[in-house]
Amino acid sequence: MRNLLKWVCLLLVTVTTQAQTARKFTIDLTDDAKAQMVCFLPESSSGKAIVGLPGGGYSMLSNSHEGYMASDWMNQQGIAYFVVNYRLPEGDRTRPVSDVEKAMRIVRDSAAVWGINPHDVGIMGFSAGGHLSSVISTLSPFEVRPDFTILFYPVISMDEKVSHVWSCRNFLGEDQKKPEMVRMYSTQHAVRRHLTPPAVVITANDDRLVPPVTNGIAYYSAMRNVGNECSLFVYPEGDHGFGFGPWFKYHDQLLADLGNWLKARQTPKPDAIRVACIGNSITDGHGIDMATQYGYPALLQKKLGDGYWVKNFGVSARTMLNKGDHPYMNEMAWKDALAFQPDIVVIKLGTNDSKPENWQYGTEFRNDLEQMVTTLRSAAKKPRIILCTPIPAFKPSWKINDEVILNDIIPTQQKVAKKFGLEVVDLHTLFADAADLVQSDGIHPNEKGAQRMSEIIFELLSKQP
Repeated sequence: MRNLLKWVCLLLVTVTTQAQTARKFTIDLTDDAKAQMVCFLPESSSGKAIVGLPGGGYSMLSNSHEGYMASDWMNQQGIAYFVVNYRLPEGDRTRPVSDVEKAMRIVRDSAAVWGINPHDVGIMGFSAGGHLSSVISTLSPFEVRPDFTILFYPVISMDEKVSHVWSCRNFLGEDQKKPEMVRMYSTQHAVRRHLTPPAVVITANDDRLVPPVTNGIAYYSAMRNVGNECSLFVYPEGDHGFGFGPWFKYHDQLLADLGNWLKARQTPKPDAIRVACIGNSITDGHGIDMATQYGYPALLQKKLGDGYWVKNFGVSARTMLNKGDHPYMNEMAWKDALAFQPDIVVIKLGTNDSKPENWQYGTEFRNDLEQMVTTLRSAAKKPRIILCTPIPAFKPSWKINDEVILNDIIPTQQKVAKKFGLEVVDLHTLFADAADLVQSDGIHPNEKGAQRMSEIIFELLSKQP
């Protein structure tokens, strides 16, 4: 009886969809048409798009209530909606991953034609499709990573002892026997501060198929622990697989919660000026809770408004020196910053380079800085580059040496700036008498210090170079 009700509801949705959907069509994602994307374009576009991935344990696709059934509601909200009928792994996990990555590329490449903001393309996955969505959100290259992620009762862990056994086995195949592969694709471990897109996790407390605590809630916890934006909706009951089915007891509340979450997201304009903030823990926002909202790049975004798109590519402990203990140019953040194709780059590195174990290679600092500048300048956009000096080290925490910063690093930065015609922000001088703007470690700005940094950068960006 319950299955009959599902199919009746699906028929009703199919009929009413015509009133909201301006155009429906299918795109083959593979030459043999074994992977397809079914597209639902709204009559009136908000610019937002969502790529939907049905569940099914990586053994089938539940693309009714976890796929097409969402199209009417999506189009009513002005959201372009795309259901990806991806290939099942069958021993090769790259099959579903490559299908979804191709779908993301197509949606972004077709944004202008389909009335979509290419900076507002999200992904939504259910159960095993939630796991696939989380893989794309954490491990895929920047250009196909979504701008936001919606996870319905997702499989997150690939450890079959705490997850859905068949999703784990079907996705990993023989690699299920390798602990390093289990960890790699247990995506709560792949969450990266600033780099993993904002997410919302939707689940039911009584889900007996995919345990929420070790899966969806584990992803939420990983996001919150690194300070990334993430919301969590746990409904009292509903078990597993309710999707967009109207039979779900909390269906109306779910739509309201999801709708409000989507509306609350701040989206840059399609032609927004892109600002990449590159740096170490000071850019990253070390010691500032929810640095994604209260670090200096986030505060700079608020000051600049939606005509700018500010991204934080800071990574704690990183060095400019390629022979340092943690070279910045070896990081995913550096690759992402280049893929971001910024119009403006703010570089704030050098503090960790002053440590004795790093400054033993100090003669290479200039060459490595020039390498970074040259790489940025070789991009098609040739971005405006702003070079920030380190702020003072008020204490020698972690063996950071203010004498090296003042007498060696800053003079080298100034020489490189002169050679390449870069703008310089002398934060060392501007923070010289501002110990109250720094945390107790004497190194990292506190919230007031982050606010001051955002004001300084904002004043410079407000002026013509």
